[in-house]
Amino acid sequence: MKADKNYVYTERAHFMCPNMHFGIMAKMESIYDEEQLRRSMDTMQKAHPFLHSLIADEEDTGRIYYQIQDYLNIPVMVKEEAALWQQDYEEISVQGWNVKKECLLKVVVYPKGSEFQILFIAHHLLCDGRGLLQLVEEFAGHYINGVIPQLAEEHLIQGLNDLPPNSDLPFISKLIIGDANRKWKKEGQQVKYEDYRAFERAYIQKHKMKWEIFTVCNHELEEIQTLCRQRNITVNDWLIAKMMLEENTNKVVIAADIRNQTRCYKQGAMGNYSTAFSVSVKTNEENVISLAKRVASQVLNICQHPQKEMLVLACYIHMLPELIDAVAISSLGDFESKAGTFVGRNMFGYGSQNGYSITNLGKIQSNVIAEAVFIPPASPANKKIWGVLTVNNHMKICTSNLIAER
Repeated sequence: MKADKNYVYTERAHFMCPNMHFGIMAKMESIYDEEQLRRSMDTMQKAHPFLHSLIADEEDTGRIYYQIQDYLNIPVMVKEEAALWQQDYEEISVQGWNVKKECLLKVVVYPKGSEFQILFIAHHLLCDGRGLLQLVEEFAGHYINGVIPQLAEEHLIQGLNDLPPNSDLPFISKLIIGDANRKWKKEGQQVKYEDYRAFERAYIQKHKMKWEIFTVCNHELEEIQTLCRQRNITVNDWLIAKMMLEENTNKVVIAADIRNQTRCYKQGAMGNYSTAFSVSVKTNEENVISLAKRVASQVLNICQHPQKEMLVLACYIHMLPELIDAVAISSLGDFESKAGTFVGRNMFGYGSQNGYSITNLGKIQSNVIAEAVFIPPASPANKKIWGVLTVNNHMKICTSNLIAER
């Protein structure tokens, strides 16, 4: 039976915005075999329609959707030196990502004797961080143990009805977005994708990123986990507090998985089933545990109120899609739009570009993945981003830093 067409809804914020890609680098304790790798990639594509889809414009309505292609291979590059992964990641990044012509997943492989490392780079239109981690696990399971992932058709968040009750915007926020929508309509313009692509390449080439990886070993992680349990906080609370202290900031944006809260998510599907919200603690506290307890209290409060937790998704749902397309290029480029600039600077954080953010994919135990690191998306709104992933009791923190304009 043919699946319903998947239109781009809340994912629209990732369509015309630079650096909307991220990665996971994983080590496989198995010999690299080109034919086996291609079989695993083909098997994954059969399980996930978005892996053989491009983004297309619907002719009669102009809406954009995931268009399934009969022949679309996941591009795989084989490199010799895993230590140079940052260079390879940057080389892919500076080209931008033409989602109308390129597969939403790119792969780099680093063979070395009886093992190999593999770098999955995903566009945010394919999935969120948890979705990419699932893909890496599925690949490893098939490549090493022959486990075939089951078909998981995507059902994206299409509106407020897919979110928890009481997720709609506050009255004032509706007025602000409604006013921005009206101003955009009055401007009577639209961003062409080819114009965005030229802006994207210029922006990425000008704004250089640097990545650093820090490992928290078993013993240290156990101490942190024990301390957090004793103080009734989570490791994520501890990480937020740690970032606040290290970066001398009282505000951090965190990502939150909402798969178990949406009405549309189907087990194993690609797509974005996450939200983001800011945690702001006005304090001069210097002790990470004391600060983490204050953070925990605020996170709990936000998660108990869907209107706060789902705020960013509700904004996307209420905003005109074409206005969302104009936000990055009008705020950061040379496209003239007062409505787009207003939204970008006041709602998307593109004014100061001085944000701090953490995405923690959690922890997994695996007998097919030896270790892995999550490379977070370098949103133009942020100065520094932490990507956190714990595999087999080894936590790795990858920091993405905006270091200078070229």
